[in-house]
Amino acid sequence: MPIESTTVAMTEFEREVATLVIEALRLETRPDDLVADAPLYGGDLGLDSIDMLEIALAVSKRYGVEIQSDDVDTRRIFGSLRALAEHVRTHRVR
Repeated sequence: MPIESTTVAMTEFEREVATLVIEALRLETRPDDLVADAPLYGGDLGLDSIDMLEIALAVSKRYGVEIQSDDVDTRRIFGSLRALAEHVRTHRVR
C-alpha cells in the first residue's frame, strides 16, 4: 500500500536508492510505494536517527559516499528520498 501519492514519478536512480533504504532497514514495503519527496526522518515511515545512521552506512558501502552526522547539510540530505538520491548521485565514487 503506497504511503501517499505523488505526481512526480521516481527516477531510476531514486528507485535504486529506495531499494537500498528498504533493504538496509528491512522495511516491509516496495520502492514504488515510497514517495520521493516525503520526509525520510520522522515522516510516514517512522524513521529515527538510528535509521539515518543505518542508511548512511549502507550508502557509504554501496556508493562510497560519506555522510557525517555533524555535516551542516545532513538535515537537507535526509530531507527526502529525492534529496538523498541527488546527494549520492553527485558525490558517488562507485
